[in-house]
Amino acid sequence: MDVRVDHVRKEFDRFAALHDVSLDIGSGELIALLGPSGSGKTTLLRLIAGLERPTAGRIFFGDEDASEKSVQARNIGFVFQHYALFRHMTILENVAFGLKVRPRATRPPAGEIRRRARELLELVQLPGLEKRYPNQLSGGQRQRVALARALAIEPKVLLLDEPFGALDAQVRRELRKWLRDIHDHTGHTTVFVTHDQEEALELADRLCVMSQGRIEQVGTPDSVYDHPASPFVFGFIGESSQLPVNVERGDVWLGDRPIGIAAPEKQGDARLFFRPHDIELVEDGAALSGVVAGSRRVGGTRRVELDIGGAAHRVEIDLPFDHPAGERTQLAFRPKRWRLFPAT
Repeated sequence: MDVRVDHVRKEFDRFAALHDVSLDIGSGELIALLGPSGSGKTTLLRLIAGLERPTAGRIFFGDEDASEKSVQARNIGFVFQHYALFRHMTILENVAFGLKVRPRATRPPAGEIRRRARELLELVQLPGLEKRYPNQLSGGQRQRVALARALAIEPKVLLLDEPFGALDAQVRRELRKWLRDIHDHTGHTTVFVTHDQEEALELADRLCVMSQGRIEQVGTPDSVYDHPASPFVFGFIGESSQLPVNVERGDVWLGDRPIGIAAPEKQGDARLFFRPHDIELVEDGAALSGVVAGSRRVGGTRRVELDIGGAAHRVEIDLPFDHPAGERTQLAFRPKRWRLFPAT
């Protein structure tokens, strides 16, 4: 099922939570709405679900305008961060609930409901737990039950609102791979809200990066990470450093010295963005040079903070873990991949 958000605005007591947002979601796609708190991602998810109505604009499911339809009429599967399971029901009863409360005309027979619920528990790798209650399961298991319940109604669109936010890091990593496998198996159109960049990069077919009620960039994980469209996206997706620079005569300058980067199509004040791992150490020539002010371990590398001339000119670069640089060591480097944005 295709979903199209067409020039949607949403206000709460005259506060605009979304400004003229448009987004096309392809049938069978898993798209992540990614952004910090207050960016509008959950508001957009609730509008797609029918839990909120747009102040302006429309939302289409396929060719049908669903803007004023109820949640039930949209046939949405919804998975929340805190599971929202019925504590007094067994696991099997939780999964079967959406089918049992259907109108009589569309409700499957009781035996068919039980069969479908058991199949879904197999799909989410929880066979044999049908008679347990939610408080007898781990957080990861409860989230699997919540997904099985959402899938039971055979939804047109599956919506997940920070589904792993309440779980510890190891369980989140395991469930990310599991969710991707489930999506590939079922093929549902899925919209996934998260503020976790790693989660979005690993899971999604496309990212929709949001900030202050607007869409900053939409694209594949690779395109958004490698070609960020704005300073916000560069700073939010992955680790990055930035420096105030000036472009003169086709070269990038920091203060009164060139840094070995050519920018023939730009001129004037700018901000240089680069990632800590996208650098090369150099021995001579034009480069960025600084003194090691501190370091910490990041996986198999050392993340080094360099003072390039005051607190406003501190950046981070990655070195091999066994690199001999210590505090006050002088290092010179050049970014291998970088972006220039106009100074603001």
